[in-house]
Amino acid sequence: MSPASTGASTIVGADASVPAADSRMSPGGPGYRRMSFALFLAGVATFALLYSTQALLPLISGEFGVAASDASWTVAAATGGLALFVLPMSALSERFGRRAVMTASLAVAVTLGLLVPLAPSLGVLIALRALQGAALAGLPASATAYLAEEVSPKALVTAIGLFVAGNSVGGMSGRVITGWVAQEWGWRVAVGVIGVIAVACAVAFRLLLPAPKHFRAGSLRPRVLARTVRDHLSDPLLCRLYAIGALFMTVFGGVYTVIGYRLTEAPFSLPQGIIGSIFLVYLVGTVSASTAGRLVGRLGRRGALYAAGGTTAAGLLLSLAGTLPLVLLGLVLITAGFFAGHAVASSAVSKTATHGRAQASALYQSAYYVGSSAGSTVGAIAFHAGGWAGTVGVGLLAVLGVVTITVLGTRAARLQRRQLTAAA
Repeated sequence: MSPASTGASTIVGADASVPAADSRMSPGGPGYRRMSFALFLAGVATFALLYSTQALLPLISGEFGVAASDASWTVAAATGGLALFVLPMSALSERFGRRAVMTASLAVAVTLGLLVPLAPSLGVLIALRALQGAALAGLPASATAYLAEEVSPKALVTAIGLFVAGNSVGGMSGRVITGWVAQEWGWRVAVGVIGVIAVACAVAFRLLLPAPKHFRAGSLRPRVLARTVRDHLSDPLLCRLYAIGALFMTVFGGVYTVIGYRLTEAPFSLPQGIIGSIFLVYLVGTVSASTAGRLVGRLGRRGALYAAGGTTAAGLLLSLAGTLPLVLLGLVLITAGFFAGHAVASSAVSKTATHGRAQASALYQSAYYVGSSAGSTVGAIAFHAGGWAGTVGVGLLAVLGVVTITVLGTRAARLQRRQLTAAA
């Protein structure tokens, strides 16, 4: 089935839809550095905004007089909004262009980012965050498609890596900056600072990103899009990968939503700035994600998923310790396992989908952020009910789900091989 017939992007395996590869950007060529830096800044802005309240939840709880489970909705609403709108945004980018959708998404998101610090109540804050997440859905839905259309195939992995690096840096720096600023001036000023930084990133992004040369607009055909989505959701392997991404993110979202509460309590009693700096652990995830390809080469995809799940589970158990060094080591293992598992599952989606890859990736991102919302909410409820051990319990159940799904996938692959052998 051709990309045109599915309403999908013609970004992969469709060189006939674009001029020759040598007309696309490549390292050292005109526009490549501008493009790379522009999308890096877009990634920074996206994830700094998306998780801007996560390190500040104890302060938000204190101001509004609510429990962790209520304050956690300021994170869950943003990631939930992104999860709901990433697929529609991917369809809009097919019609109106990648750069146009990314620009509009950032413009709306940064405007809302400047309004978030003014929220008079928790309900208004949650509503603004949900709208912000919905607006940000245009970035992951369009960025990889833009790169695949405008960058030469040999440079594509590197270019996407820079965008992902921007995501990681944005997620980390947003939390670190808000932690230290909030310690001196409160959470509202901290979130406002992130909003201003995001405005600067958005303006620079729009000025630097080269105009697309290879985009071909398609029509918005809901029936065709629905058929493509239905095809993906009827593929057992893709569904397993979506579930694995969601479960890994459930662990990660729960742990990092609640960890601030745990570290403010005895026996740690850490100040807000130090708690924000804990998110420097994200650098470990950047490394583990970049080495996931080698892990798959040695162990295979399912072996790599087992290794990632085992590492995450070991980190969860270690984080139960009552000493700060062991808790930090647990966070290192959780982060390394999560990013490796996410990298393996997300890359497998692109390899598995035979058509409509943009929509296949959008469905993965949707499941991924549903997992983030679920982890933030359920992890906080579990913490309120049973302390840190409750949150760890939720995480271990999610890891068990990853292992179970991977075992089922292994059995399905063996059965398929036997059937093929018998048929031959």
